[in-house]
Amino acid sequence: MRFKIDENLPVEVAELLRHAGHDALTVWDQHLQGWEDQDISAICQAEQRVIVTLDIGFADIRSYSPDQFSGLIVLRLKQQDKPHVLTVVSRILSLLSTEPLDQHLWIVDERRVRIRS
Repeated sequence: MRFKIDENLPVEVAELLRHAGHDALTVWDQHLQGWEDQDISAICQAEQRVIVTLDIGFADIRSYSPDQFSGLIVLRLKQQDKPHVLTVVSRILSLLSTEPLDQHLWIVDERRVRIRS
């Protein structure tokens, strides 16, 4: 799978995904930091990449309809420090091969993953 890691996440998230065999770029890799959400989303659509973000705005299906994306993963975490984020992302890696992501929104918290189409 192809992923774009938003600037609000540690770059190590991309490293975790790459280590699991995925193609992962960060917003920083492409010098897109500071760009508006709608611009980032358009780039993800054009590149057919799943956006991974802490930005809950991407969970608004009226603005970011899952059927228009290769996938959206929104992390809704109470703790957002690097070790905690990396732990949560590590936990969901196994779901990438068993749960639908293309044209779906995953809302991930500490205890569960909610999947919407």
